[in-house]
Amino acid sequence: MASPIASITPGSERAEIAGWVHEVRDLGGLTFLLVRDRTGIVQVTVNRKKAPAAVTAALASLSRESVVRVEGTVKAIGKAPGGREIVPDRFEILSPAGSPLPLDVVEKVPAELDTRLDARFLDLRRPRVSAVFLIRSVVMGTVWEFFSSRGFVNIATPKLVAAATEGGTDLFPVAYFEKEAFLNQSPQLYKQMMMAAGFERVFEIGPIFRAEEHNTTKHLNEATSIDVEVSYADDREVMELLEDLVVSVYRRVADTCPDPLSWLGVDLQVPERPFPRLPYAEAIEIAARRTGEPLSFGDDFGASAEKALGEEMGVHYFIVDWPTAIKPYYAMPREENPELARAFDLMHPRMELASGSQRIHQHDLLVHQIRSKGLSADSFEFYLRPFRYGMPPHAGWGLGAERLVMTMLDLANIREAVLFPRDRHRLVP
Repeated sequence: MASPIASITPGSERAEIAGWVHEVRDLGGLTFLLVRDRTGIVQVTVNRKKAPAAVTAALASLSRESVVRVEGTVKAIGKAPGGREIVPDRFEILSPAGSPLPLDVVEKVPAELDTRLDARFLDLRRPRVSAVFLIRSVVMGTVWEFFSSRGFVNIATPKLVAAATEGGTDLFPVAYFEKEAFLNQSPQLYKQMMMAAGFERVFEIGPIFRAEEHNTTKHLNEATSIDVEVSYADDREVMELLEDLVVSVYRRVADTCPDPLSWLGVDLQVPERPFPRLPYAEAIEIAARRTGEPLSFGDDFGASAEKALGEEMGVHYFIVDWPTAIKPYYAMPREENPELARAFDLMHPRMELASGSQRIHQHDLLVHQIRSKGLSADSFEFYLRPFRYGMPPHAGWGLGAERLVMTMLDLANIREAVLFPRDRHRLVP
């Protein structure tokens, strides 16, 4: 098997590599190739007068982005990538690439995002693009390790459901035999049911679907949600858990991804704990003052208000003490002031990252809150039933994986944090 390029050092005597032809420079008697795999780039130098005939013959039909296998002697050379080159005595074209290419992998000719997504398989060959997904892999692995090390149980909940999680019309209907079904907006109802099952601490990493007709740089119709639910916990405790997770992820990426971060030009700074807690009432005042918009208590934050708050705060922060009226029916009202909920949003200066709350665990109060939102309690009978038979107090949150990666790496568009994004216009590739 061919060795990864990153393992080839100037001290090596021989090496065998395989990868894509990144660039070809023909200087008459000398041909210089840059061959790339996911670990890096190495220079291959062919002296046409000295190279075996089979090697020079292969060069005659070589095109950029062809897949090749190269075997030869490793030499130290200061001007080459990584300070080394391979002088081949074997050169095999495993798969030739057609020409012209749908986009320029070398990035000498820039491409719009839509062009890149149409030829995503080529776009992902670029180190600056693949770096995002190398880092995303580390992020998701860190999330898994974080919760597993704390005794959480990993669960998988249905993505085909009969009822909306939070009501509303932002649902994708699905033909499900003779029944009406929808793609799930959130695992919320099911992870709460796991509290009634006695699992106590659960997490899920899975897809969610929102049929929202947004066309912005921060919305997707299929996204990945990192969800948590904890028994015998309140809103304060799960906020601290969320802080710990975000800091752990940033620290792991900073420690283990120097090359991908360098390819992206990102100087990653690990956030400092604790994140500021900003009461909703103060947030409304700040946003109204900075934007000049007539915002009042009970309004949600639009894009301009979010931006204004981010500029004011400058770091990760929580908005807390939200009005009960604008939070989901399962958010616990505060005992001392039921108009406020034990609910929070985690904010990056650019956008919202996560939303959570302490949940209502009392059956009758939950039914009342469902009805107060104009929803039918009968539609939620499968969800309400566990609350009649001993439901522990509990709290939790959902964190958008793509938004976490997007803000961490300062990406311009959330679609850059998804291999194959789904929005209102894109269903292929």
